[in-house]
Amino acid sequence: MSRRERAVDALVVGAGPAGLAAAAELAAGGAGQVEVLDHAPGPGGLPVQLTHRGFGPRRSPLRGPAYVRPLVRAALEAGAALRPRVLATGSPAPGTVDVTHPGGLERITARAVVLATGGRERPRGARLIPGTRPEGVLTAGELLRGAGLHHRPAGRRAVVAGTGPGALAAVRALREAGTDVVALVTGRPEAPLLPPRLRVPVLTSAAVAEVTGADGLSGVLVTGPGAAVRRLDCDTLVLTGEGVPECELARLAGAALDPATRGPAVDTALRTALAGVFAAGDVLRGGGDAPGAAAEGRHAARAALRHLAGGGRPAGLLRLEAVAPLEWITPGLLPVPGEPPPRGRFTLSVSRRVERPVLLAEQDGRPLGRWPVPHTARPDRPLHLYGEPFAAADPLGGPVRVRIGRTPSPAGLSRG
Repeated sequence: MSRRERAVDALVVGAGPAGLAAAAELAAGGAGQVEVLDHAPGPGGLPVQLTHRGFGPRRSPLRGPAYVRPLVRAALEAGAALRPRVLATGSPAPGTVDVTHPGGLERITARAVVLATGGRERPRGARLIPGTRPEGVLTAGELLRGAGLHHRPAGRRAVVAGTGPGALAAVRALREAGTDVVALVTGRPEAPLLPPRLRVPVLTSAAVAEVTGADGLSGVLVTGPGAAVRRLDCDTLVLTGEGVPECELARLAGAALDPATRGPAVDTALRTALAGVFAAGDVLRGGGDAPGAAAEGRHAARAALRHLAGGGRPAGLLRLEAVAPLEWITPGLLPVPGEPPPRGRFTLSVSRRVERPVLLAEQDGRPLGRWPVPHTARPDRPLHLYGEPFAAADPLGGPVRVRIGRTPSPAGLSRG
């Protein structure tokens, strides 16, 4: 089959919140011909499939479709072309994307590309949970899509495994469906923050070790501290957390990946190491909130507009490294000083609870700063550093290492 070749000014891959926001910003900013590709039947990404509340402002949270509609409208009104049912299959060179769709094959070349391909949840097979293959084992996304779009029953007794926003959303959806949540199982040593009204038993420092059942799930075996094993009878197991960036397209294009987040390595302008290629949203770390992804999409689009106007800079090359118990920091590359990160802040994640932490940064043994955090650090609550905390770093020096100190200092600045 012959491949049609054509060119556009700006190409956005992914029509979730990050991609839609980027497209609207690009088109409104005069980027020229802007196209948005997505393999789904329509734009909106994951939120459009989720009908539970929790999107947008905290005081008046919206359901997923209601949150997405203004993003779609803004992109269309700005002049961006939305192309559903188009699957990006490869990127033979930076700025070039091969796609397939019902009409055939295409190779699209763009002067600027924004990768907003999102993330995915790791299924049971990737988590190496042994046992039989019964019905009733699903990810949080499958649960929420089934309940919201198809009104699929969730079962009578459920176990939720994991932590973070996905676990909370799963518990809420199960409760709304009338399902008894037997337990929330987490490998973390502390219980996640759950509203008191949910009253769900939490098993900490535990993991689902095996599933049992023939045609349908009949129970799970859970291991805890000291290798103790207990059985929980249930007909539904919901696996949450462990998001993985959908970064295959970035990898095929030759973009460097961040070893901690496993997404494309980007600097504070969300530039990848490839000229004219940017990344935003869940593709950077495998998960996050929809408003945050949209803000990153706009941030990446503004950098792409500067690139299109001939005023863009090469991507930063100075690496930021998170030291345990910090898991990662994003953006993970530093450009020249004077360019703030998305939403004016760096985001960090911790693997365990830390009381009264202080963030410390150093380069080649030289201290760069210390910033007390005014709240307890928790795995389900990100930390933030605002402004340009690493402005004193030497662009020609070694990587900047960020770690957690044991005693806070009165100096510094950080907000939660």
